Amino acid sequence: MKSALLKNVDCIELYVSDLDEGMKYYCDGMGLKLLWRTEKMVGLGMEEGITEFVLQTERKRRDVDFCVDSVSEAIEQILKAGGMVKDGPFDIPIGKCAVIKDRWENEYIILDMSKGTYVTDDNNNVINIK
Repeated sequence: MKSALLKNVDCIELYVSDLDEGMKYYCDGMGLKLLWRTEKMVGLGMEEGITEFVLQTERKRRDVDFCVDSVSEAIEQILKAGGMVKDGPFDIPIGKCAVIKDRWENEYIILDMSKGTYVTDDNNNVINIK
């Protein structure tokens, strides 16, 4: 049997105008925990599962990000299946990323972690990639 292209949901991204207010709402109000933080994004963890809840201040839209082994190889398979690449591939701090559109106009993001994962300090600020 052929292995699945999409490995897991990496994260659900939501826009917030203020990261601290977003964290107050989702962490204090809903019990999510801070995993990592950059200037424009925070990664929050849910009680179960590996999917992160990411708040960001750059794009006023909701995104779903899927992990793949290799963005460039995934793009080949997506194109063969009738999908298209809307944007990318492009570099992100932990690897590569692309915005995909399926035949029904649904958009989603694929990413690989070919450069590693975030390393954080004691306050969960991202300080490096491992």
